[in-house]
Amino acid sequence: MPDPATAFLATVRQNPVNAALIDRLPEFGLPDCWLVAGCLFQTVWNIRAGQPPAENIRDYDVFYFDGTDTSYEAEDRAIRRLADATRDLDVEIELRNQARVHLWFMQRFGHDYPPLRSSIDGIDRFLVQCTCVGVRCMAGQAPTLHATYGLADLHGGILKSNPLNPNVGRFAEKAASYRSRWPLLRVEA
Repeated sequence: MPDPATAFLATVRQNPVNAALIDRLPEFGLPDCWLVAGCLFQTVWNIRAGQPPAENIRDYDVFYFDGTDTSYEAEDRAIRRLADATRDLDVEIELRNQARVHLWFMQRFGHDYPPLRSSIDGIDRFLVQCTCVGVRCMAGQAPTLHATYGLADLHGGILKSNPLNPNVGRFAEKAASYRSRWPLLRVEA
């Protein structure tokens, strides 16, 4: 029986866009590069619910961390380069330099966000514990899994607020949105 990380990677690769991104992202040489969030956990929930693996996935999030250039222009160049190289996938890909999130977060979400030290710091701060997952996609390395809170709640469909990002209102919105698409999910305190 494969270990949980290997089984998770095999599951998320059933979504052909995830598989393509996991294979292609290392070619870009982005530092500390990770495929993260919805495209991963939603693939798991889709399969569990008997739906096509890519059903209801709105976008594909990619994190990288480059503290040497936190300018909008540098991030925009990386965004355009990735968009050009993945146009054939016909999906929305959101690439974000985690070294600059604190620079725009207040304006977009209305509250402060601490400077991060790595992409993992960003993954660890998602609103829902079981969604704190990412697959590292670095040149010369096999893909690896980071799951801040493990995988049991993700596979069990259990939604809990993340104590590293305790925003009760936004958590309730996310949980309701997820439950409307995957009724098998349940919220626990």
